[in-house]
Amino acid sequence: MRSTERLFQIIQILRSTKAPITGRELADELEISLSTLYRDMAELHAQRIPITGEAGVGYVLDDGYDMPPLMLTADELEAAALGAAWVASEADPSLSRAARDLVVKLSEAIPKELRPVVLDGSSKPIQTHAKVQERFDGALLRHAIRKRYRLQLVYADREGQVTDRIVWPLFIAFLDRARYLVGWCETKQDYRHFKTERVQELKVLGDKYPGRRAALLKGWEATTARR
Repeated sequence: MRSTERLFQIIQILRSTKAPITGRELADELEISLSTLYRDMAELHAQRIPITGEAGVGYVLDDGYDMPPLMLTADELEAAALGAAWVASEADPSLSRAARDLVVKLSEAIPKELRPVVLDGSSKPIQTHAKVQERFDGALLRHAIRKRYRLQLVYADREGQVTDRIVWPLFIAFLDRARYLVGWCETKQDYRHFKTERVQELKVLGDKYPGRRAALLKGWEATTARR
């Protein structure tokens, strides 16, 4: 690991916890010697990174500190590029476009020497199936999820039976080459998973469902665990 990468990693470790971390713990996690760690800490102090340390207690990063944007390692950039490439290949058209735009913005914002990591990384998703075709705009569904709007669905089940549902949308699940809308169904008074390619019509209603989305998600997790 290069020195600059270690410095960023030290900051990330300290940011991840409020409790002091000893020099030995940091050195062991980074797989370096204590002397190397002390040199790195001296370099961070020289760069005015607000790290305080006390012998026998450990190091703490002061509250409110954040790293400059896009100060990312090669692996972090490749992870972002791989995730964006997967979304571009698997998500609905509007989210796919957003993923491709993200890659372009990343490549323009990072140093020139790191651009090949984003534009021609060592990891790529392979698509071996046709993309899911949906009859609605995925951007509208995501907007409804974020704003907690109720939905009206015309939905066909696996036998082809069509029903009209009122749904509180919670999230979109990607599972086994399919996409599902997970939500609370007013019609069935239970959590339901709607395969998005079977949604015949989707209308965003003007009112919001009651309660907190976080509480509904916990309820879904508990219900799923019982089943």
